[in-house]
Amino acid sequence: MTGFSYHDSTLACDDVPLAEIAQAIGTPLYVYSAGIIQARYRELDEAFSSHRHTIHYALKANSTLAIVRLLRALGSAVDANSGGEIELALRAGFIPPQIVFTGVGKSPDELARAVVLGVKAINAESAGELERIDHIARHHGTRARVAVRINPDIDALSHPHISTGLKTNKFGIPLEEARQLCRGLRMHEGLELVGVHIHVGSQITTIEPLRRAAAAALELWSDLAADGIRLEHLDVGGGLGISYDGTLVPTAAEYAQAVLSVLESTELEVLLEPGRAILGPAGVLVARVVDVKPQPGGYWFVVLDAGMTELLRPMLYGAYHRIVPADHRPEPEVTCDIVGPLCESSDTLGAERRLPLPHVGDLVAVLDAGAYGSVMASNYNRRSMPAEVLVDGTRWRVIRRRQTIDDLLACEE
Repeated sequence: MTGFSYHDSTLACDDVPLAEIAQAIGTPLYVYSAGIIQARYRELDEAFSSHRHTIHYALKANSTLAIVRLLRALGSAVDANSGGEIELALRAGFIPPQIVFTGVGKSPDELARAVVLGVKAINAESAGELERIDHIARHHGTRARVAVRINPDIDALSHPHISTGLKTNKFGIPLEEARQLCRGLRMHEGLELVGVHIHVGSQITTIEPLRRAAAAALELWSDLAADGIRLEHLDVGGGLGISYDGTLVPTAAEYAQAVLSVLESTELEVLLEPGRAILGPAGVLVARVVDVKPQPGGYWFVVLDAGMTELLRPMLYGAYHRIVPADHRPEPEVTCDIVGPLCESSDTLGAERRLPLPHVGDLVAVLDAGAYGSVMASNYNRRSMPAEVLVDGTRWRVIRRRQTIDDLLACEE
């Protein structure tokens, strides 16, 4: 079997019980299903198969090296948001033409690295950034491939902290300004305009913002084509959401139909930048109960050995993740606050959850944690980064060992 399901009341990843892995390497830890990653990537790729396209997996969602190598083996390219992610991509085996470089505040060193490498496109955020790229490229005697990121003032209808397409957000260039800017790029010897980039937000669970974003990119392409400016691609970004609570969200096929119905008039290559849509459901955070505290009013604090240092999303965004026992017992349910061990009152993974009262030593799994989980982990309270495991059928392997105190202090004098 592929994915996370109960086998005789024991939660397993594919065909491996989570308890087996936790017993071997301890908790907290992240466990990923290779089968889910493969299936979700192929589903998205197939959904867009009627149009020339390239999937540039967004490394910001999860950049663990083994995960990135798995996606490369599936045929993915990558979207990098920092110099570190560019270097990670190269070590994973990607070549520069498979990398697009995105980010609102690229440093001079990062831009120089991308220019010299010759990445597929640098998604430029401003007129000033384009000037800096031009200067670097001319200094190195080359032309940099750039795409202009537009801000279409579209509400993604997601959490405000992950909305990127409104005029009040820091991202991109207003559409009207972008038209004039692109027309003027022909005067820059160090720049080659190859595309238009748009990304309006993350965890988008309605199709309309994604369709409108594609239409805005197409509108700019049409205006530029009328001026004789030829592009290579339209980058429609990512943002397709997943279901954290079991409610219905758009499928890959519905997403593709909405985007391609807009872009069918052009034969330009379409670039996609999914991250969460591929990795989110493919991972869980496994933690152990370290204390159970009864409270007045009949509810309980269930304290885990994992919290905001392992999974920040609930504290940062108020995000919801389902939390389930690794061993299901047919006992009456009680109301619990599932909390972490950190010295912060915000360190709550789930409030007022109903589940059979856990016992000290029990394992629980926080679901849909494959994206923006381990990649946002921290060493607050001098806590070590968790181990990470990749399961493939009946086999599993550690793809990131648990951090030690020596690792933690290695850069300090």
